[in-house]
Amino acid sequence: MGRDKDGNHTRAIGTDGPPGMSVPEQPRVLVARTPDRAGELVSALRRAGLDPLLLPLIDFELARDQHSFDVAFDALGAGAYTWLVVSSVTAVQALEAKAAERGMELGRWLPGNVQVATVGPATRRVLEARGIAVDLAPTGRQSGEGLLEIWPEGGGTVLLPQADIADAGLRRGLTARGAVVQAVTAYHTVDYPADPGRRLPACLPAPGAPDAGPAAPVLTATEARAEVAAGTLQAVVAASPSAARRIHADLAPLGACRFVAIGRSTAAQAEALGLSVASVAEEPTASGLVAAVVESLAAPAASPTSPHPHAAEPTAKDPA
Repeated sequence: MGRDKDGNHTRAIGTDGPPGMSVPEQPRVLVARTPDRAGELVSALRRAGLDPLLLPLIDFELARDQHSFDVAFDALGAGAYTWLVVSSVTAVQALEAKAAERGMELGRWLPGNVQVATVGPATRRVLEARGIAVDLAPTGRQSGEGLLEIWPEGGGTVLLPQADIADAGLRRGLTARGAVVQAVTAYHTVDYPADPGRRLPACLPAPGAPDAGPAAPVLTATEARAEVAAGTLQAVVAASPSAARRIHADLAPLGACRFVAIGRSTAAQAEALGLSVASVAEEPTASGLVAAVVESLAAPAASPTSPHPHAAEPTAKDPA
């Protein structure tokens, strides 16, 4: 342990890094999420001895084509589909908002014959916390491709609620495996902040979820850019390709601030923009992301053209 030029405690971040490389005793990590969607990650970062700050860049609004979503949702309640595929927590929020419009909880709206498949452990936890059983979910690759690997042949009729900018890979893969897929735009990804009249309601915390503690400070893009320029941020975290695009537009060059990605699609987008990816979360979970942040701080800074050391499989979404 030592002190920087301002007298702050620092610690070495790896024996194989360049001489003199150090970070503050409590590294500051910028997370590109809105406060209502960052509680679990903020808590996990704090438990790991990190100091999280938030930079809301993207937000979510109700689908503009409400008629198509209404028709699909009513058909879901009437038992027209054999599968509901939920690829993100944000999709759960959109479905819950539709159920609330009908004066019901989502679990009561789903008929007994529909099976539920998910992508990502966070999505599964949110559904199960609401009493909705998950029938199919990847145990290995937490991605759309991971779900396709275990999808049953001739998979019936499928409702797939997604973002307006969702990749078509999951829909195409399900169709190729014999499913009849109804993909519907359930929400729109927009620059933060969303229109208050159209903003998608956030998911309520699961019963028994730990208290996230004090709210993390929220920075504007201008404030974050000044922190990056001053070298007072040690890492920035992006959960989607759209967040990577905004980080590049608003904060680049990142200098010594390490870019940490959730998923290969986010990492690929960052690298295509010329951002060095220090680490990629092996799992799209709070613990997986914390591990990736810690790894990024322990490794030597990557050159702009060096490949990222770890990569989760591409996700079937660009959200949340």
